[in-house]
Amino acid sequence: MAGQTRLIKKYPNRRLYDTALSCYITLADVRDLVLNQDEFQVIDAKTGDDLTRSILLQIILEAESGGAPMFTSDVLAQMIRFYGNAMQGFMGRYLENNIGAFTETQAKLQEQAKSLYGENSPISNDLWTQFLNFQGPAMQSMMGTYMEQSKRMFVQMQEQLDAQTRNIFNGFQFPGVPTDAAGGDKT
Repeated sequence: MAGQTRLIKKYPNRRLYDTALSCYITLADVRDLVLNQDEFQVIDAKTGDDLTRSILLQIILEAESGGAPMFTSDVLAQMIRFYGNAMQGFMGRYLENNIGAFTETQAKLQEQAKSLYGENSPISNDLWTQFLNFQGPAMQSMMGTYMEQSKRMFVQMQEQLDAQTRNIFNGFQFPGVPTDAAGGDKT
C-alpha cells in the first residue's frame, strides 16, 4: 500500500472507520499513522468534506492537554491573534518553513547516528532523550543562535519593507503631508 493515501471516514457518531483495515479506529490510531508517516485523509462519511486538518488539530489538542505541552498559553494566544491578521499567511509559511528545517536537521542527525552506529542499531526516542539531555546546553546555544538570526532577519525584512513603502508613497502627493527634498518642496 506504499504511496497510496489511506481513506478514513468519520461518521456522525464521531467514530472513525479505516477503509484499508475495514474496522473502526481511534484518534490514537490516527496519531500512530502520523508517527509512522503513513499518508491518510479523513473525510466526513455523509458530506465527503475533508476533515483531515480538524482531526490533526484534535490530536494536537489531546497532546497539549496531557503531560508536557509544547506551547505556552502566551504562544497559543499569539497564534490566535494571527488569524484574520494581515500576517496570517506569512506566519503560516514561516512556521511551516521552520518546522521543515527543524525536521530536516533532525533527519540529518539520525543519518549521522546511523553512520556511526550502523543500519541495524536501534535509535529510539529514549536514546534521543538521553542525547538531548547530555547535549542540552549545546543544543540550547545552537537554537539561541538560530533564533537570534531569525530575529535579525525579521528586523532586516521590516527595514526593507519600510524603505519600499517610503519609496512607493514618496511619489504621491497627499493633502497635508509634506514631501521630502527628493520629492519636491516641503509645505
